[in-house]
Formats: sequence, structure tokens, C-alpha cells
Amino acid sequence: MGHQQTHVMEAPAIDGFVYGVSPTMQTVNEMAAEIARTDIPVLIVGESGTGKDAYARLIHRLSLKSELRLQKIDCATFDPTQLTTQMHSSMHSSSQDLLSGEAHGSIYFDNVQELGMTSQRALLSLLPDEQSSDRKEEKCCRVISSAPRSLESEVEEGRFRRELYFRLNGACLRLPPLRTRAEDIPALTEHFLNKHAAHLKRKLPPVGNKAMQDLVAYHWPGNIRELENLARKIVVFGDVQKVLNDLHSAWVADHVPIESGSRASLKVAARAASKRAERELIMRALERTHWNRKRAARELQISYKSLLYKIKQIGEPKT
Repeated sequence: MGHQQTHVMEAPAIDGFVYGVSPTMQTVNEMAAEIARTDIPVLIVGESGTGKDAYARLIHRLSLKSELRLQKIDCATFDPTQLTTQMHSSMHSSSQDLLSGEAHGSIYFDNVQELGMTSQRALLSLLPDEQSSDRKEEKCCRVISSAPRSLESEVEEGRFRRELYFRLNGACLRLPPLRTRAEDIPALTEHFLNKHAAHLKRKLPPVGNKAMQDLVAYHWPGNIRELENLARKIVVFGDVQKVLNDLHSAWVADHVPIESGSRASLKVAARAASKRAERELIMRALERTHWNRKRAARELQISYKSLLYKIKQIGEPKT
């Protein structure tokens, strides 16, 4: 167990999600390492942004079939008419597939709660049954699935097949939201700042004690994904306080009291939401074009002069 546990603790190499000094994350990581060395199906449950994809990759990497491929199927976006063919080819590998390196060691069903009843029936028919010996000659891959919430209520309300739920839930890995593991925020922040400073070839901006206290106190509705996005903005703008002020303004706009019913509140909320959306669109366009402002302006369908003015409004990044 010692070797696997050390491997897990080095996991900032996997997008920084699989990391933590909190007792909760230590338990999750130890459990992931134990599960990975078996071939039982794994159901990963966690809010959006908690790192379900990263844990699926980690479990595959630590598994006995890590030399084979990991196939991901997003159940929220795939074509249901192709499900049976795609799953069968992914889940059951021939000897020729193994020799050619085309075989899959694990198949990962993301957003499994989005499957319709017909697709659920098709998936159930393809999943291996431990009590059946019909498929001894087939090389079946490891099954990993994920959902943003527990599937028990979906089963009770008849939206998810009970037998499929138990077949997928050989072991359940529950990922905690970031707000419940605040002691991990400083280390995660440092990791993401270093990652994006290196990627963008920019100076690493210092984060003082007060700023870190603000980060720890924030509720992080977007979890670790939101923290990484914020760290990238800090690197881009080179101004921690500017980004934290924007974060606070967004939080206030999202929590305007509805019961006040005043026109001023509605206008303030609409204006803040509009500015926030505009800022996000500009940032994404600049990141896509590697801060080529003329290309970004063309993408946004505004003049170059207008873009420069808007960049100045949201805060000119330091070079």
C-alpha cells in the first residue's frame, strides 16, 4: 500500500485536482489507490468542478491495465443510436486489439445520470456479470462512471435502473466540495499559480496573507475548477487584489436580495451580470489568441479600439 499511496500524493501532475492535506482528501486518495488495484466497477460522485475526470484518470493510471487506453464517453453529449456499437467495441477487446495497442483498459462513462432508459438497458446488457461465465474468453475493460450527485434518488424515482446502478457501483468514491476542505486551498492556489505562470511565461504574483484569507473564506461554488480559473486570472493580470475585487463583486451580484423587489437592485444585478459575461468572453478570446488583441477583436466582432478600451476597464494585465 505504501507505494500506491506515495503515487497518489504526487498527483498534482494530474491537473492539480488530486491533491490535499485535509483528512478528507487523505481518506479519498487512500481509497482511490486501494480501488485502482482491483477490477471492480467504480462510481465517482461529486459536484461540478471537484475533479471527477482527474480521479477517473488516476484510477486508470494506478490500475493493472494502465498500459492500455482509457476511453471516455460523455453520456450527456453522445449519440444514443451509436451507443451499443461504441460500447461493445470499447469494452470487449480481441487478442488482435491487445497486440495492436488499440485495446481499452478502462472505459469511463461521464455524466452517467444523463442516460435514457433505452441506453441504460443497452449498457446493462453489455456490462459483465460476475456471476456469469459466458464471457470468460473476452477481455473486458474496467468500468468507471461518474455523476454530480448520488444516484439513489434517481433509482427510487424510477429514472435510473436499479440493476444498472448496483452493477456500476462496485465501489463509490465521493469527492468533497472545496468549501469543506478549506485547508487545501493554499496549496492548491500555489500549484495553479505556478502552473499558469510557467505556461504563460509570466512572473509569479505574490499572494499575501490577507488575500489568502479571502480565498480560504470564499464559498467556491465552482469548486477546484473555479479556483484554477481565478489563479490563471491572477497570473494574467499580475494583480491579486484586482481579481479578488472582481470575485467579490460577482458574489455580491449573485446574492442580490430578491425579496427587496426594488428596481435599482434589478438594474444593478443585470448590469453586474452583463459585465461579468463580457469580461469572461474577452478573457477567453484573449487566451485563445495568446493575447493577440487584433485577432481577439476580430473574434469578438468589435473594433480594435473598443477592445483596448474594454481591456483597460477590466484591468490591463501586467507584462
